[in-house]
Amino acid sequence: MLNTTTGTVLSVNKLWWLRITTKAVHMGPQDGAIFPHILKIRYMADGVEYTKNKWVVTKKPIPREGDTVQLIYDDLKPGKIKLDL
Repeated sequence: MLNTTTGTVLSVNKLWWLRITTKAVHMGPQDGAIFPHILKIRYMADGVEYTKNKWVVTKKPIPREGDTVQLIYDDLKPGKIKLDL
């Protein structure tokens, strides 16, 4: 069964060396480029505290250090999370 919880972002690292292109035609070197981030998140699931690194690729604003984020996890595998961005 899927559950939700909140987590706290402990750190945010932008992977500048890994550019993902979102446009077929470019007008400049960074046109249409997005860069993945790795978030370190602490959260509680079923009374146990977890700290996980989560790879995030999105055009939406990336959470900052100290922000609270919504997480989705499975009761059977609480160590695996999905960010609800």
